[in-house]
Amino acid sequence: MTSPVAVGLDGSPASLAAADWGAREALRRNLPLRLVHAWEWQPLTYAPLAGTDAPRLWSERVPRETAAELRERYPDLEITTDHLTGAPPEVLCDVAKESELLALGSARLGRLAGFFIGSVAMSTVTHVERPTVLVRAGTTAVDEHVSATDGRPLSAMRYRPVVLGLDLSRACGDVIRFAFETASLRAAPLRVIHGWNPPAFVTYGLGSALGSPTDMAAREADALRTALRRWREKYSGIDVIEQPVVGQPAHHLVDAGADAGLVVIGRRTNRLSAGPSRIGHITHAVMHHCPAPVAVVPHD
Repeated sequence: MTSPVAVGLDGSPASLAAADWGAREALRRNLPLRLVHAWEWQPLTYAPLAGTDAPRLWSERVPRETAAELRERYPDLEITTDHLTGAPPEVLCDVAKESELLALGSARLGRLAGFFIGSVAMSTVTHVERPTVLVRAGTTAVDEHVSATDGRPLSAMRYRPVVLGLDLSRACGDVIRFAFETASLRAAPLRVIHGWNPPAFVTYGLGSALGSPTDMAAREADALRTALRRWREKYSGIDVIEQPVVGQPAHHLVDAGADAGLVVIGRRTNRLSAGPSRIGHITHAVMHHCPAPVAVVPHD
């Protein structure tokens, strides 16, 4: 059975943007699209005028109506819909296990506040075992492409770069592979950002044994080049830009997101630990402030 691209729907503008993004991604990957709405029954403390069945009937319409719109827009795409019962984060995590990836929506709060990641999306990203893409409300197909000024049709426009945030101390093949595959599907350049900082004592002139800042920068660049060598050989058709940068990685990734079609980051799981699953501070910051869609790829 072919694994689909899945989308979690709640009827919000953000989730509808995620559905449209998921449809385009399914076409790029030659996969079916699965639209899922999770219904969780809640006891009512009053009798609504529209009757007790109204919320459920509305929730059943959400995937059907979204699928109808997408079929008009993408007639060659195979689309299925599901109305499932249960706590949305648990339902979506189960759906993701059977999917190539999961897309969810997030809403804009403002330029300074960033984007609002609802409790369902946050809980899902924290526990899901498959790549999850957060799509901003208002995201369209035009946002994936470099702006054209010569009147070319959309289909002829180049894709914006895919940006990969890479921590060399925890470099994971699953995260790197996802970024390279995604860039390859788009014939887009891949920009790999590795943030690093010299040890604090270097600032005070106590790090002569480590060499000059220039020497340390050269070592970081060489380590990044080494980590990507086999992937560049495997995906030889991709234009890869390697960027070891000094400073907070989240800041660099958020800035890079302004010109990116997708930003890819990793989330370390705790499968070998008894502690609760969590999202690291860099991943958390990028999720909330990056203007481009963000793919969070779990890894050990």
